[in-house]
Amino acid sequence: MKYQVILTEDEAGWFVAECPSLPGCVSQGETREQAIANIREAMEGWLMVDAEDR
Repeated sequence: MKYQVILTEDEAGWFVAECPSLPGCVSQGETREQAIANIREAMEGWLMVDAEDR
């Protein structure tokens, strides 16, 4: 399944990644690549917890 990820740069120069369809699923990284890798990991964790709660 594919999810939209929004990537923005904060005032300190860090990249913030958010997955709007997974409430509270947000991560960051010093580079775009790190932020994307981190949000993928966060999304996997979010989905795992959601599946356990069902």
